[in-house]
Amino acid sequence: MGFWKKRNGKWHLTLTGKEAVAGILFIMPFLIGFFGIFLPMIVESMRFSFSNMDVSSSGYTLTKAANNGLEHYLRALTIDPDFNLNLLKGIGQMVVQVPLVIIFSFFAATLINQNFHGRAIARSIFFFPVILTSGVVLGLENSDLLVQTLSTTGVSADDAEAMFNVARFLSQYTNLPGTVVEFLTNAVNGIYTIITASGVQILIFLAGLQSIAPSLYEASSMEGATAWENFWKITFPMISPIILVNSVYTIIDLFTNETNEMMKTIQTTIFNEVKYGYGSAMAWIYFICIAVILLVVGGLISRKVFYYDER
Repeated sequence: MGFWKKRNGKWHLTLTGKEAVAGILFIMPFLIGFFGIFLPMIVESMRFSFSNMDVSSSGYTLTKAANNGLEHYLRALTIDPDFNLNLLKGIGQMVVQVPLVIIFSFFAATLINQNFHGRAIARSIFFFPVILTSGVVLGLENSDLLVQTLSTTGVSADDAEAMFNVARFLSQYTNLPGTVVEFLTNAVNGIYTIITASGVQILIFLAGLQSIAPSLYEASSMEGATAWENFWKITFPMISPIILVNSVYTIIDLFTNETNEMMKTIQTTIFNEVKYGYGSAMAWIYFICIAVILLVVGGLISRKVFYYDER
């Protein structure tokens, strides 16, 4: 069916045409923002990565970098040890944390999807860590305001800081070996990261679980299926598209989080050291690594995704 239909000698939009116009109007703000603001920034960043920048009071000038413009890329990949170390460390953390975040958020959503008293409160509790890691709270955590406040009550600065530093607390108040302290610190930090990174995923999984038709469970129960069989043969296949979505979201979230060491390195290089060309090259290498990982993970998971057709 076309977008236009002639009626009484005049052309009118068909229902398909009206839906197409509504769709274009809906995405128009994104298109304006992307092509008007974001795309020029991407192009400029690409130019910076192949150039040396000289900044002056009158502006900046770009000159082509050595090695046909690849100087910054070669330096990041073959000379700078911190960049490669942080890149490999970030990928290694992603390999460990993404499955843990997906598993935790999936089973947490399954738990709070059950009918029980206080279910609304339980949902709020699981999303509460996301609020705690918001900009204002995270800024208070990274500042010395809490330590200074406790210091005014008679608590020493060292004791006040130890209250908010697991490693320092264990070292100061216990006789545990350094290896044990390091293991416990990494475990606590890992649990903290997983919980704070799971709030949005829990809500997405919860929406997916609530979209599963109850009639499917009723029919399987009539056939004598157990709860375990319902989970693996109904819940898990039906939620598999959401697993793909949450996996992609989690990878991007962990890679672009402001606490990520690679992000800190890029920001420091660009804004503190004022090395726009080198920092842009680092950012593009980092972006390519993320894109490759997303393609591989998305391709592997999409092979197992089940799409339910109600027709």
